Amino acid sequence: MTSLLEIADLSAEVAGKPILKGLSLRVGAGEIHAIMGPNGAGKSTLGYVLGGRPGYEVTGGSVTFAGQDLLALAPHERAAAGLFLGFQYPVEIPGVSNVQFLREALNAQRTARGEAPLSGGEFLKLAREKAGLLRFDMEMLKRPVNVAFSGGEKKRAEMVQMGILGPTLAILDETDSGLDIDALRICGEGINAIMRQPDKAVVLITHYQRLLDYVQPDVVHVLADGRIVRSGGPELAHELEAQGYEATA
Repeated sequence: MTSLLEIADLSAEVAGKPILKGLSLRVGAGEIHAIMGPNGAGKSTLGYVLGGRPGYEVTGGSVTFAGQDLLALAPHERAAAGLFLGFQYPVEIPGVSNVQFLREALNAQRTARGEAPLSGGEFLKLAREKAGLLRFDMEMLKRPVNVAFSGGEKKRAEMVQMGILGPTLAILDETDSGLDIDALRICGEGINAIMRQPDKAVVLITHYQRLLDYVQPDVVHVLADGRIVRSGGPELAHELEAQGYEATA
């Protein structure tokens, strides 16, 4: 199995406070990994560090993505290399339409990879295809990014963005947050349709087992106090749901 992501003894701090404390993780191509854990364990910090968010200082360890030193790359270089970070709280960008934002983002990544940019017609065809997977109205893509969107609409729009950008590795930080039952199912189906492929991988960060009913993970990890303390199969998520984190650490 080809390894897409190799994290070795990763340590990181925020405002001088250690959050990640020697975290190690290997994600192979074709795999979906779920990371669960209590509040403050470092789950979102892991996502932000992998994405390159400012203010998150790596103090030790290494991260290799598709054979590259991920930590040596700027955030836009990580995106062009095939990394996608989905946010727990997608931001609003007033005055910028989804269509404009997504076309510029995609073509910037294509240019960085030495690929020709898509024409307007080519992009709209791709956008309609990916929006259809998430049952997302194309008219919504003409509106400013996430402005006046419900929580579920923001998450579905983000999944459309993931489909359009076509990453190799998706780090999804609490995609299930704020979703009702129908939106949860649709987002789960979208993740499967877009990312469940032999050359791609997903790291799902979540508090709850419910998203995993739709996106079956290959491996479930428990993250506590800045490191992974236990790993297992999908049954581990059910155990955590029933017994809580303290009982399984």
